[in-house]
Amino acid sequence: MQYSDRISRLKAEGAFAVLAECRRMEAEGKSIIHLQIGEPDFDTPRNISAAAVKAIQDGHTHYSPSAGTMEARAAVADHLHRTRGVRVDPEDVVVMPGVKPVIFSAIMGCINSQDEVICPNPGYPTYESVVNFVGANPVPVPLREENDFRFDVDELRSLVTPKTKMIILNSPENPTGGVLTRSDMEAIFEVAEEHDLWILTDEIYSGLVYDGEFVSISSVPGAMKRTILMDGMSKTYAMTGWRMGYGVMPRKLADYLATFAVNNFSCPASMVQVAMMEAFTGPMDEVNIMVEEFRKRRDVIVDGLNRIEGITCLKPQGAFYVFPNITQLGMTSKEVFDLLLYQAGVAGLPGTAFGEHGEGYIRFSYANSIDNIKEALRRIEKVLVDTRAKA
Repeated sequence: MQYSDRISRLKAEGAFAVLAECRRMEAEGKSIIHLQIGEPDFDTPRNISAAAVKAIQDGHTHYSPSAGTMEARAAVADHLHRTRGVRVDPEDVVVMPGVKPVIFSAIMGCINSQDEVICPNPGYPTYESVVNFVGANPVPVPLREENDFRFDVDELRSLVTPKTKMIILNSPENPTGGVLTRSDMEAIFEVAEEHDLWILTDEIYSGLVYDGEFVSISSVPGAMKRTILMDGMSKTYAMTGWRMGYGVMPRKLADYLATFAVNNFSCPASMVQVAMMEAFTGPMDEVNIMVEEFRKRRDVIVDGLNRIEGITCLKPQGAFYVFPNITQLGMTSKEVFDLLLYQAGVAGLPGTAFGEHGEGYIRFSYANSIDNIKEALRRIEKVLVDTRAKA
């Protein structure tokens, strides 16, 4: 049988491949501490789950409009106004089963073959994967530790060519936990405005900022006319399995994405849209407890990594990842990843899973208990000491 050329350009996401390998090892009786997957280890807040159950009981089990119910779209618009200070119409909102469909359909709707898209590197691998899928060319903009893993705007500007059509942002960022500042956002918008570029901003970690403030580029005056804003329920509300996200964008593109939905998945789940509305308007007690626990875990893992010889770790401002520098160990990211997984039973991800500029780093998720994080740190230090002793 023959397959399309484009299907070979899609790449898998490393975290899921590592998870499968961990499950295989655990089935053989090995002890693995999971610091590789980007998923909160908390249950969905009870008020949200109760709202979904009630929605099912009330008959919200049928098709909804392809872009989501008008009530859900209005709830997103209200949420955007409260959290970003930006007013949009519900018709500018498209509700989808997660943020990935927004990434996929927005790139397909705005980017042609041979266009160029500037992507953060190291960055979430789906961006480059989808750009490659449509036959366009991802152009990496390096995120460097010495710049707190933020964009160097002068370098960004130098990467723009007549073929450039889009800049992708992710703040707080996966895998580094870096957060862009208001001045960063204003400068990036200036570049996009000067060269008539789309801005695709992934704000899935917007509710997980520990130091400073979360700034959306949508709050820069005039930016929404060329911005596709994506966010969802997975991270802040511990709803990864619910598959609920949304995009906010100019009306014409929103209409296109609604048509994409009709042809792809018909519509988002009706009861999950009700759950999303409850998340936006209901009590935040459980969410606030989760965020504060992530802050404590961040401090524990950063302090612990910095005490291990050969490792240095910048304290991330957001998300729930650390991206420690392992260059002093004299091994590649893949070699350190293999050593920690197969010898120490600690699962992370090599920095190169997020692009070429991730070499010299490892990503750990601190979406795990403090006890497990401390045990992981003990194992990491021991295996490195043992490795040096054998050298």
